[in-house]
Amino acid sequence: MIDMFRRWLAAVQAYATTDDPQADIAAKVALVIVSNQPFYPLYLHAIAGTAAWPAWLTLLTLPLFASVPVLARRDPFAGRALMVLAGTGNTVFSVKLFGTHSGVELFLIPCALLGALLFRPEERLRSLPLLALPFASYLFVDARLGEPLMRVAESDYASLVSINAMSVGALTALIGLLAAARMARE
Repeated sequence: MIDMFRRWLAAVQAYATTDDPQADIAAKVALVIVSNQPFYPLYLHAIAGTAAWPAWLTLLTLPLFASVPVLARRDPFAGRALMVLAGTGNTVFSVKLFGTHSGVELFLIPCALLGALLFRPEERLRSLPLLALPFASYLFVDARLGEPLMRVAESDYASLVSINAMSVGALTALIGLLAAARMARE
């Protein structure tokens, strides 16, 4: 059993590894999201009960995150760009599902961090729209999404903000740790 787990872990590690250091960060972050995203609806159901049914729709973005490592191996810039696009798109979609009162917009923070971190100085002009996307989403898109699909009791919003803030903190810390490890190797 342990040997089987080690083989599975080695296969996942190989899937998430690329030759490009920044694309490697994107691939690893994407796979962490893939491994955690199926649990998110369960967390929301624990907080809000059956009113959290829209949380299952977030799984529609799972293939985007799962394809980041594959694309990053073929075209590192495109793989890194997909990571920022998928993260920002998933966040905007989640704002429509859960509303701004849920604190889900906080996920735009790691999206902006990835937009700044994943691209080299010589790619800055090409990547500037990706860096601007999370900010533009917050300023211009979220306010126009209308009423959210999920309706919960006012008392549940504090728990939703708490779980989203903790998740954002953990994701941001992971990105920082991966970047620090990359810098230590250089």
